[in-house]
Amino acid sequence: MLRTPLPAKRLLSGKRLLPAVALAASAVLLATAAPAQAAAPGGPYSGMGNCPTAAPAMTDPANLQVGCVVSVTNAGSFTIGTTTVPLTSPITLQFGVYWDKSAPVVTFPDGSTANQYATVAPTGANLLTAQPAQITIPGIINFLPGITSVFAQVELAGPVTDFTPLAAGESYPVFTLPVKLHLSNAFFGGNCYIGSNSSPILLHPTTGTTAPPAPAKPMTGDPGTIAVNADPNGYNTLIASFTGASLVDNTFSVPGASGCGLGGILDPIIDWTMGIPSGAGQGSVSFQQTDTTLALDTGLSDLTGALGASAKH
Repeated sequence: MLRTPLPAKRLLSGKRLLPAVALAASAVLLATAAPAQAAAPGGPYSGMGNCPTAAPAMTDPANLQVGCVVSVTNAGSFTIGTTTVPLTSPITLQFGVYWDKSAPVVTFPDGSTANQYATVAPTGANLLTAQPAQITIPGIINFLPGITSVFAQVELAGPVTDFTPLAAGESYPVFTLPVKLHLSNAFFGGNCYIGSNSSPILLHPTTGTTAPPAPAKPMTGDPGTIAVNADPNGYNTLIASFTGASLVDNTFSVPGASGCGLGGILDPIIDWTMGIPSGAGQGSVSFQQTDTTLALDTGLSDLTGALGASAKH
């Protein structure tokens, strides 16, 4: 039975798309003679199969809104100190979101407000997935990758916080993302990192304009093309998409390397080569060609119903 769609104005605020950025998944069993398998959500919910709809934080009946998020960055770069890591392979973020009964909001300089959501890690998957990127070593011809070059992989170093999807276009972070950089080389050992869970590189990506300390110059992102659509099967869920967005940040600091080589003997060499530790404004990140989909609802059962109805049988 079709449900009366939730009025869009309840999920939108002014010019901005209010509730969340989405990723969601609920399982629909395939009725076959073979062992039952979960069918992945399809259509506008594609990629949301790991949304943590059964997590305790998501199932709290006091929540005012719940949702799912999937975001893929297809290009960009990450500069730490004097070294730039090219982002040549997709970086995927996926998680659930909820807006609890305290109804947290942020106020922008123009007086408008936006909901700020808590996040929940996905079920059976990594919140952040990225492939290693290759860095050439200054003054060395790279003829043996991993020996005459270094591979750097961005890894999550803590939970995503302060998720504010309606900050799109505002000079305000869309979220706070703690990361660490795993460096791999035949001589580095397996525990060579820049940043850690206890001392992460804290990124505050924005689609607006950054405000780094001088002499660094501000960077400006782009919210991309924004669209809001109703659930195609008549559920109350709204689906928002941000296509071709650019998120930037150059306000973070970077710690020195640790755990590189036997007993960390290579830490100072890596620090000298890469120009770290470095203060705020000395590094930058640019997440380009970022496509984000969010599904948001005022009720968990309606959200899971929408995800299930979209699953391909």
